Amino acid sequence: MPMTEFSRPDGSICRGYLAEAARGGPGVIVLQEWWGLNTQICSVADRLAAVGFTALAPDLYHGRLTQDPDEAGHLMNGLDFAGATFQDIEGAVRCLRGTLGTGKVAVMGFCMGGALTVASAVHLPEVAAAVCFYGMPPKEFADPAKIRIPFQGHFANRDDWVTSVMVDQIEAAMRAAGQKPEIYRYEAQHAFFNQLRPEVFDPGASALAWERARGFLSKHLAA
Repeated sequence: MPMTEFSRPDGSICRGYLAEAARGGPGVIVLQEWWGLNTQICSVADRLAAVGFTALAPDLYHGRLTQDPDEAGHLMNGLDFAGATFQDIEGAVRCLRGTLGTGKVAVMGFCMGGALTVASAVHLPEVAAAVCFYGMPPKEFADPAKIRIPFQGHFANRDDWVTSVMVDQIEAAMRAAGQKPEIYRYEAQHAFFNQLRPEVFDPGASALAWERARGFLSKHLAA
């Protein structure tokens, strides 16, 4: 895999999967699910590069990877979300904007990465837009009502983690704060975008979400 290294703000090194498009074009940070930086997440970066976005997926677990749900839960619960946001993701954003010379940079994440997408949208001023798939951080760490950049969310009506009630509350709070989020709901299960999980993957919902996300990124990352 075309892995690269980049510096975190604290000076240490993080690795990530890099899929390059045209130099000077827009960039997208792709954030992993709780499984780690696996081939599913790398394939999303490749798909983004194929349509003109240089994509970088930082390895938030720093080499750890699993297919076991119990271990994935352990890894996620052990992740320093603040460190991931302010060091790994911020470093990746700076890498795209600086070393790789992209234009505007967005963040797109799934499940755990969706939660970190919200955190990035709240806390990282260099992020220009955010696309969240079925994830949400604790409100005390990152309140989505404080997002001040274009935001698109994709959620599953049969999700028992980020439930429909939660999505309704989140959207209402964002709109009450003066935001105009694009919130989409699908008759699908959590992780419906993940082609490595045939038990929940929904081809129709996945394709529709991809086209919506692609259009959103093209609109908000235009020079």
